[in-house]
Amino acid sequence: MVNSKHNIDTLLSIMEALRAPESGCPWDIEQTFATIAPYTIEEAYEVADAIERGDFTDLEEELGDLLLQVVYHAQMAREDGHFTFDDVVHGIAVKMIRRHPHVFGSDEERASFDPEDFWERIKQQEKSDKTPAQTSADSSALAGVPLALPALVRAIKLQDKAARVGFDWPSMEPVFDKIREETGELEHAVSHENPSREKIAEEYGDLLFVLANLGRHLGVGPEDALRGANAKFMRRFGEVESKLLDQGKSPGQSDLAEMDRLWDEVKRNEQKVES
Repeated sequence: MVNSKHNIDTLLSIMEALRAPESGCPWDIEQTFATIAPYTIEEAYEVADAIERGDFTDLEEELGDLLLQVVYHAQMAREDGHFTFDDVVHGIAVKMIRRHPHVFGSDEERASFDPEDFWERIKQQEKSDKTPAQTSADSSALAGVPLALPALVRAIKLQDKAARVGFDWPSMEPVFDKIREETGELEHAVSHENPSREKIAEEYGDLLFVLANLGRHLGVGPEDALRGANAKFMRRFGEVESKLLDQGKSPGQSDLAEMDRLWDEVKRNEQKVES
Protein backbone atom coordinates (compact mmCIF):
# COMPACT_ATOMS: atom_id res chain seq x y z
CA MET A 1 0.00 0.00 0.00
CA VAL A 2 1.40 3.37 -1.01
CA ASN A 3 1.82 5.78 1.88
CA SER A 4 0.79 9.10 0.31
CA LYS A 5 2.22 12.26 1.78
CA HIS A 6 0.16 15.22 2.88
CA ASN A 7 0.35 18.33 0.70
CA ILE A 8 -0.30 22.04 1.07
CA ASP A 9 -4.05 21.56 0.62
CA THR A 10 -4.09 19.28 3.66
CA LEU A 11 -2.25 21.89 5.72
CA LEU A 12 -4.67 24.62 4.63
CA SER A 13 -7.61 22.39 5.62
CA ILE A 14 -6.04 21.69 9.02
CA MET A 15 -5.63 25.40 9.72
CA GLU A 16 -9.18 26.11 8.59
CA ALA A 17 -10.43 23.41 10.97
CA LEU A 18 -8.36 24.77 13.86
CA ARG A 19 -9.90 28.22 13.36
CA ALA A 20 -13.50 26.98 12.93
CA PRO A 21 -15.63 29.03 15.40
CA GLU A 22 -17.72 26.15 16.73
CA SER A 23 -15.44 23.11 16.49
CA GLY A 24 -11.91 24.49 16.33
CA CYS A 25 -9.17 24.81 18.92
CA PRO A 26 -10.00 27.53 21.51
CA TRP A 27 -6.41 28.78 21.55
CA ASP A 28 -6.12 28.99 17.76
CA ILE A 29 -9.50 30.69 17.44
CA GLU A 30 -8.56 33.56 19.75
CA GLN A 31 -5.27 34.38 18.00
CA THR A 32 -4.78 37.53 15.93
CA PHE A 33 -2.14 38.79 13.52
CA ALA A 34 -0.50 40.64 16.41
CA THR A 35 -0.38 37.62 18.73
CA ILE A 36 0.97 35.30 16.04
CA ALA A 37 3.63 37.72 14.73
CA PRO A 38 6.17 36.97 17.53
CA TYR A 39 5.92 33.24 16.73
CA THR A 40 6.56 34.01 13.05
CA ILE A 41 9.76 35.85 13.94
CA GLU A 42 10.80 33.08 16.35
CA GLU A 43 10.29 30.38 13.72
CA ALA A 44 12.41 32.31 11.21
CA TYR A 45 15.22 32.43 13.77
CA GLU A 46 14.90 28.69 14.38
CA VAL A 47 15.26 28.08 10.64
CA ALA A 48 18.44 30.19 10.68
CA ASP A 49 19.69 28.27 13.72
CA ALA A 50 19.20 24.89 12.02
CA ILE A 51 21.11 26.17 8.98
CA GLU A 52 23.89 27.48 11.21
CA ARG A 53 24.20 24.05 12.87
CA GLY A 54 24.00 22.21 9.55
CA ASP A 55 21.18 20.08 10.95
CA PHE A 56 18.99 19.21 7.96
CA THR A 57 16.62 17.06 10.00
CA ASP A 58 15.85 20.07 12.17
CA LEU A 59 15.80 22.34 9.10
CA GLU A 60 13.06 20.24 7.52
CA GLU A 61 10.96 20.52 10.67
CA GLU A 62 11.66 24.23 11.20
CA LEU A 63 10.76 25.07 7.59
CA GLY A 64 7.45 23.32 8.22
CA ASP A 65 6.91 25.42 11.34
CA LEU A 66 7.68 28.58 9.34
CA LEU A 67 5.32 27.52 6.55
CA LEU A 68 2.61 27.04 9.18
CA GLN A 69 3.02 30.70 10.12
CA VAL A 70 2.33 31.75 6.53
CA VAL A 71 -0.72 29.48 6.43
CA TYR A 72 -1.91 30.87 9.79
CA HIS A 73 -1.72 34.51 8.68
CA ALA A 74 -3.33 33.68 5.33
CA GLN A 75 -6.24 31.90 7.04
CA MET A 76 -6.90 34.88 9.33
CA ALA A 77 -6.70 37.22 6.33
CA ARG A 78 -9.19 35.04 4.41
CA GLU A 79 -11.60 35.12 7.36
CA ASP A 80 -11.43 38.94 7.37
CA GLY A 81 -11.81 39.17 3.59
CA HIS A 82 -8.34 40.60 2.93
CA PHE A 83 -6.66 37.90 0.83
CA THR A 84 -6.17 34.14 0.60
CA PHE A 85 -3.21 31.77 0.61
CA ASP A 86 -3.58 31.45 -3.17
CA ASP A 87 -3.29 35.25 -3.42
CA VAL A 88 -0.04 35.09 -1.45
CA VAL A 89 1.36 32.39 -3.76
CA HIS A 90 0.25 34.27 -6.87
CA GLY A 91 1.72 37.54 -5.60
CA ILE A 92 5.16 36.16 -4.84
CA ALA A 93 5.25 34.21 -8.13
CA VAL A 94 4.45 37.38 -10.09
CA LYS A 95 7.06 39.34 -8.13
CA MET A 96 9.82 36.77 -8.68
CA ILE A 97 9.11 36.64 -12.43
CA ARG A 98 9.02 40.46 -12.62
CA ARG A 99 12.27 40.80 -10.67
CA HIS A 100 14.13 38.30 -12.87
CA PRO A 101 13.64 39.44 -16.47
CA HIS A 102 17.14 38.08 -17.18
CA VAL A 103 15.73 34.61 -16.44
CA PHE A 104 12.02 34.80 -17.38
CA GLY A 105 12.01 37.74 -19.80
CA SER A 106 12.29 38.00 -23.54
CA ASP A 107 15.49 37.31 -25.46
CA GLU A 108 16.04 41.08 -25.63
CA GLU A 109 15.60 41.51 -21.86
CA ARG A 110 18.02 38.67 -21.12
CA ALA A 111 20.59 40.03 -23.54
CA SER A 112 20.42 43.58 -22.16
CA PHE A 113 20.59 42.59 -18.48
CA ASP A 114 22.78 44.93 -16.41
CA PRO A 115 23.56 43.50 -12.93
CA GLU A 116 24.74 46.88 -11.55
CA ASP A 117 22.32 47.81 -8.73
CA PHE A 118 19.70 45.76 -10.58
CA TRP A 119 17.74 44.65 -7.52
CA GLU A 120 17.37 48.18 -6.14
CA ARG A 121 16.46 49.62 -9.54
CA ILE A 122 13.67 47.14 -10.09
CA LYS A 123 12.31 47.63 -6.55
CA GLN A 124 12.29 51.40 -7.10
CA GLN A 125 10.38 50.85 -10.33
CA GLU A 126 7.83 48.77 -8.43
CA LYS A 127 7.37 51.60 -5.93
CA SER A 128 6.89 54.18 -8.68
CA ASP A 129 4.25 51.96 -10.31
CA LYS A 130 2.11 52.08 -7.18
CA THR A 131 -0.61 54.69 -6.72
CA PRO A 132 0.20 57.96 -4.88
CA ALA A 133 -1.98 56.82 -1.98
CA GLN A 134 0.26 53.79 -1.54
CA THR A 135 3.54 55.65 -1.84
CA SER A 136 2.83 58.86 0.09
CA ALA A 137 3.96 57.29 3.35
CA ASP A 138 7.05 55.84 1.68
CA SER A 139 8.57 59.05 0.29
CA SER A 140 11.58 59.02 2.63
CA ALA A 141 14.84 57.53 1.36
CA LEU A 142 14.77 55.38 4.52
CA ALA A 143 11.26 54.02 3.97
CA GLY A 144 10.56 50.34 3.68
CA VAL A 145 12.82 48.99 6.44
CA PRO A 146 10.56 46.93 8.75
CA LEU A 147 10.49 47.89 12.42
CA ALA A 148 10.34 44.23 13.44
CA LEU A 149 13.81 43.45 12.07
CA PRO A 150 16.58 42.74 14.59
CA ALA A 151 17.99 46.13 15.51
CA LEU A 152 21.49 45.50 14.12
CA VAL A 153 20.08 44.22 10.83
CA ARG A 154 17.78 47.23 10.61
CA ALA A 155 20.70 49.58 11.32
CA ILE A 156 22.60 48.16 8.34
CA LYS A 157 19.58 48.47 6.06
CA LEU A 158 18.96 52.08 7.13
CA GLN A 159 22.63 52.92 6.58
CA ASP A 160 22.57 51.24 3.16
CA LYS A 161 19.57 53.31 2.11
CA ALA A 162 21.19 56.54 3.35
CA ALA A 163 24.39 55.62 1.49
CA ARG A 164 22.50 55.26 -1.80
CA VAL A 165 21.57 58.96 -1.67
CA GLY A 166 25.12 59.99 -0.76
CA PHE A 167 24.87 60.14 3.04
CA ASP A 168 27.87 57.96 3.91
CA TRP A 169 31.51 58.21 4.94
CA PRO A 170 33.86 57.71 1.99
CA SER A 171 36.26 55.46 3.93
CA MET A 172 36.62 53.60 7.23
CA GLU A 173 38.89 56.21 8.86
CA PRO A 174 36.04 58.59 9.84
CA VAL A 175 34.04 55.57 11.03
CA PHE A 176 36.81 54.69 13.49
CA ASP A 177 36.92 58.36 14.53
CA LYS A 178 33.18 58.22 15.20
CA ILE A 179 33.58 55.03 17.24
CA ARG A 180 36.15 56.79 19.44
CA GLU A 181 33.83 59.80 19.77
CA GLU A 182 30.82 57.66 20.73
CA THR A 183 32.93 55.60 23.16
CA GLY A 184 34.02 58.83 24.86
CA GLU A 185 30.44 60.04 25.12
CA LEU A 186 29.37 56.72 26.65
CA GLU A 187 32.24 56.85 29.15
CA HIS A 188 31.24 60.40 30.07
CA ALA A 189 27.60 59.38 30.56
CA VAL A 190 28.61 56.44 32.78
CA SER A 191 31.08 58.48 34.86
CA HIS A 192 28.56 61.25 35.59
CA GLU A 193 27.96 61.85 39.29
CA ASN A 194 24.29 60.91 38.89
CA PRO A 195 24.29 58.78 35.74
CA SER A 196 21.04 58.77 33.79
CA ARG A 197 20.01 55.30 32.66
CA GLU A 198 18.23 56.88 29.69
CA LYS A 199 21.35 58.81 28.65
CA ILE A 200 23.55 55.73 29.06
CA ALA A 201 21.15 53.69 26.92
CA GLU A 202 21.12 56.45 24.29
CA GLU A 203 24.92 56.67 24.10
CA TYR A 204 25.26 52.89 24.11
CA GLY A 205 22.79 52.73 21.22
CA ASP A 206 24.79 55.35 19.31
CA LEU A 207 27.94 53.25 19.76
CA LEU A 208 26.20 50.09 18.55
CA PHE A 209 24.85 51.97 15.54
CA VAL A 210 28.28 53.18 14.45
CA LEU A 211 29.78 49.73 15.09
CA ALA A 212 27.13 48.32 12.76
CA ASN A 213 28.20 50.93 10.22
CA LEU A 214 31.81 49.80 10.56
CA GLY A 215 30.67 46.25 9.83
CA ARG A 216 28.90 47.52 6.72
CA HIS A 217 32.09 49.20 5.51
CA LEU A 218 34.05 46.02 6.26
CA GLY A 219 31.51 43.84 4.51
CA VAL A 220 30.84 42.00 7.77
CA GLY A 221 27.27 41.45 8.98
CA PRO A 222 27.08 42.45 12.67
CA GLU A 223 24.50 39.76 13.44
CA ASP A 224 26.72 37.09 11.90
CA ALA A 225 29.82 38.45 13.63
CA LEU A 226 28.10 38.57 17.01
CA ARG A 227 26.66 35.08 16.49
CA GLY A 228 30.20 33.86 15.87
CA ALA A 229 31.47 35.67 18.98
CA ASN A 230 28.67 34.07 21.02
CA ALA A 231 29.63 30.61 19.76
CA LYS A 232 33.30 31.27 20.52
CA PHE A 233 32.46 32.46 24.04
CA MET A 234 30.38 29.35 24.70
CA ARG A 235 33.14 27.08 23.37
CA ARG A 236 35.89 28.73 25.42
CA PHE A 237 33.83 28.95 28.59
CA GLY A 238 32.94 25.28 28.16
CA GLU A 239 36.66 24.50 28.08
CA VAL A 240 37.15 26.52 31.25
CA GLU A 241 34.36 24.54 32.93
CA SER A 242 35.95 21.29 31.73
CA LYS A 243 39.33 22.26 33.19
CA LEU A 244 37.70 23.17 36.49
CA LEU A 245 35.83 19.87 36.48
CA ASP A 246 39.16 18.05 36.13
CA GLN A 247 40.05 19.70 39.45
CA GLY A 248 36.76 18.62 40.99
CA LYS A 249 35.44 22.19 40.93
CA SER A 250 32.63 24.18 39.36
CA PRO A 251 32.76 27.85 38.26
CA GLY A 252 30.90 28.76 41.44
CA GLN A 253 33.71 27.21 43.48
CA SER A 254 36.38 29.11 41.55
CA ASP A 255 37.16 32.84 41.34
CA LEU A 256 37.69 35.39 38.58
CA ALA A 257 41.49 35.20 38.71
CA GLU A 258 41.52 31.44 38.22
CA MET A 259 38.90 31.49 35.48
CA ASP A 260 40.75 34.31 33.69
CA ARG A 261 43.94 32.24 33.81
CA LEU A 262 42.17 29.20 32.39
CA TRP A 263 40.47 31.37 29.75
CA ASP A 264 43.84 32.69 28.58
CA GLU A 265 45.15 29.11 28.49
CA VAL A 266 42.23 27.98 26.33
CA LYS A 267 42.72 30.98 24.04
CA ARG A 268 46.44 30.26 23.61
CA ASN A 269 45.74 26.62 22.81
CA GLU A 270 43.21 27.64 20.14
CA GLN A 271 45.68 30.08 18.60
CA LYS A 272 48.36 27.35 18.47
CA VAL A 273 45.98 25.05 16.61
CA GLU A 274 44.99 27.83 14.19
CA SER A 275 48.63 28.70 13.44
